[in-house]
Amino acid sequence: MEPSQPFLPGSTIGILGSGQLGRMMTTAAKHMGYRVVVMGAAPTDPAAQVADQWIPGNILDPSDVIKIKDQADVVTIETENVSAEALAQLAQTIPVRPDPGIVAIAQDRLKEKGTLSDMGVPVAPFRSIESLSALEAALKELGVPAILKTTRGGYDGKGQVRITDPTQAAKAFQELGGGAAGLVLEAVVPFEREISVVVARGVDGQIGHYPVVENEHRGGILHRSVAPAPVPAAVAQKAQDLAAMIAANLNLTGLLAVEMFLLESGDLVVNELAPRPHNSGHFTLDTCVTSQFEQVVRAVCGLGLGSGEQLRPAVMLNILGEHLDAVIKAYPDLSLDPLVKVHLYGKTQARPGRKMGHILVIERSVERAAAKAALVWHSLGFEPGSSARTP
Repeated sequence: MEPSQPFLPGSTIGILGSGQLGRMMTTAAKHMGYRVVVMGAAPTDPAAQVADQWIPGNILDPSDVIKIKDQADVVTIETENVSAEALAQLAQTIPVRPDPGIVAIAQDRLKEKGTLSDMGVPVAPFRSIESLSALEAALKELGVPAILKTTRGGYDGKGQVRITDPTQAAKAFQELGGGAAGLVLEAVVPFEREISVVVARGVDGQIGHYPVVENEHRGGILHRSVAPAPVPAAVAQKAQDLAAMIAANLNLTGLLAVEMFLLESGDLVVNELAPRPHNSGHFTLDTCVTSQFEQVVRAVCGLGLGSGEQLRPAVMLNILGEHLDAVIKAYPDLSLDPLVKVHLYGKTQARPGRKMGHILVIERSVERAAAKAALVWHSLGFEPGSSARTP
């Protein structure tokens, strides 16, 4: 069900998932004149608060997901943790972008790595794990440290265990379900830094790039993103080209975030894919000609892509549940700086480790943005992030 004409303002975009990414997609779409219907658990969910319509449903349940076809003209996602089977059913009667096959790849780490390897894309050495004996054998092959992950689900450090000694194999195996769920073992890549790049691809194959971003994680959760990443221009170009190649090979319509490891040699190793807006792309809201959220609306509606040019450097800091009270208390002071932007997602419950919003610090240079971001974080009473590194 791929129409030849674009969906024009006044059409209804269906979004499966009602979290903060869906919220920002919704507000972008409404600014452009579209209606939005979202499916999620509760009317108080971030996206449900701002959408034209909320449909209660479990996006992992095909019998729920299929209901959105009667309310929307085109369907997209804000998370890959959605029933790919249901998306395939939807695609028989209504355009679904990105293609359900791409979602099926992105939601299964083993399938994702296999697909990338088949494309010739470098990935960390990995092994499928079906038993404890298979894990022990894989550890002998790949060595330690290594990371055992569930093949499906898991995010922000969940669903994975780092193994630093082979004697930890049994405990790690049991901690991740003892074989009840699919598992994959990945070798730890000795990287210099973690980077990511978001690319868009339109229905006509047009590619739109955003600047490469450097990411710092704490406890498996993204803490800080520096945009643009302080890497040599050749490395940035290589990362953008690699992401564009993956998007084209997947025949993507929509947005693709590609997480990568930059090695000391300058080589890149792809870690994960996300066929949707990405946490590390939030800087585009306030510093790019076209935000990642407007861009995904353009792509799924069959419009031309906007410019991803970044107008000023920025550093993004994630606000987790344990940070929220301090941020709210400091809100008046933070607002005194016109180049500090605070985005809150409207979540009703703040829990440790849960993403509640982000702070964007904008400046004239990456170095100034990183220094100011460290001061902002320290002023909130937390340990400052490390300074941006220069190539």
